[in-house]
Amino acid sequence: MTKQTWTIAAFLTGTLALAILWLQARGAVASREEALGRLQTLVEQSAALSETNRHLSTELERIRSEAAELQEQVEQSTQARLSMEQQFRSDLESKDVTISELQGRLTVNILDRVLFDSGEARLKPDGEAVLAKVAVLLAKYPSRQVQVAGHTDDVPIRNRTADGFTDNWGLSAGRATAAVKCLVEKGGVDPKRIAAVGFGEFRPVADNATPEGRARNRRIAVVVLPEEVAPVERPQEPTGGAQTVLPPPVGSESLPDSPSGR
Repeated sequence: MTKQTWTIAAFLTGTLALAILWLQARGAVASREEALGRLQTLVEQSAALSETNRHLSTELERIRSEAAELQEQVEQSTQARLSMEQQFRSDLESKDVTISELQGRLTVNILDRVLFDSGEARLKPDGEAVLAKVAVLLAKYPSRQVQVAGHTDDVPIRNRTADGFTDNWGLSAGRATAAVKCLVEKGGVDPKRIAAVGFGEFRPVADNATPEGRARNRRIAVVVLPEEVAPVERPQEPTGGAQTVLPPPVGSESLPDSPSGR
C-alpha cells in the first residue's frame, strides 16, 4: 500500500471518528436539554403542589376553627338548657306541676285542678299565681318561642258547660287561650312568641281508665321550644287532632256543668 493510500485512509478514519464524536456530543446535548425540560416540569409541579398544600392547610385551619366555635356553641347551649331546666324545677315543681325535657323542649305540665274549676276556662287565683311564676321565668329567655297546650281526659261533655263548651276540644282550647291571655296581659310575655292550642283528649300521658290517670291527663302544658324551632302551628301527630279557637262567649244561657272532675 502506497504512502498516499495510507494518508487517505488515515484522513477518512479521523473524519469518521470526528463524526462519531460530534454525533455523541449532539446526543448528549439533546439528552441534557430533555433532562433540563423534565426538571423544569418537576419544579413547576412541585410549586403547584406547594400552593395547593398551602390552600389546603389554610382551609383545614378554618374548618378546625369553625368546629371549635360550633363545639363551644353546643356546650353553651347545653349549659343554658340545663340551667333553664333547673330554674323551672326549683321555682315551679310540685305535686301539681311537673317539669320534663325532651329534645330541647322544656314542658311545664300544670294539672287543671290548680288552674280551673270543673268545666270552666276561667283561671282561679291559684292558677294565676302559678302562671305569674311561669311568666317571670319565660322573661329570662326572650328568644324562646312558647306553646301553651290544653289537654283533657276522654270523658265526653254531655251537656253544655257553664262557660258554653260542648266538647273536649273546645274546652282544652279555651283553657289554653285563657292561660295565654294571663301570661301576656298579666305576666308581660310578648304575644309574638306565644301560641295557644287545644288537643282535647287525644294526647294522654296516663291511662284514662283510672281516676288518677284522668286527673293527670287534664292539664295545661307550657312548652318552651328550642331557639331554632319556629312556633308550632300544626302539631304533627298521626292520631287525634288539635283545635285552636277562642273560648265561646259566656252568655246568659247556662246549662248544668260537665261531669265531675272535668
